[in-house]
Amino acid sequence: MSAYILFDNLTVTSPEDLATYKSKVGEVVEKYQGKYVVLGGKTRVLEGSATPSYLVMIQFPGFEMAENWYDSDEYKELKALRQSATTSTGVIMEGLPG
Repeated sequence: MSAYILFDNLTVTSPEDLATYKSKVGEVVEKYQGKYVVLGGKTRVLEGSATPSYLVMIQFPGFEMAENWYDSDEYKELKALRQSATTSTGVIMEGLPG
């Protein structure tokens, strides 16, 4: 069953560090069989008071693989770089059975 990680990058405090992150993270995502399904773009709030800024959603083959990517040694330094360059939120969610 697929799993998804959704980040919302609310503010960018260091565009340079974020650019470095973006140039390196794809390789690590791919290593864990992840693929980007949302990378920014137009949004429209349909209900509630959500205020999405820059949404990023990555699909993984399963919840455990998504956790493994997020907690991996390969992503550790990149995660710290992203966290220092942005204010963001993130969540892992399980998809529907295939």
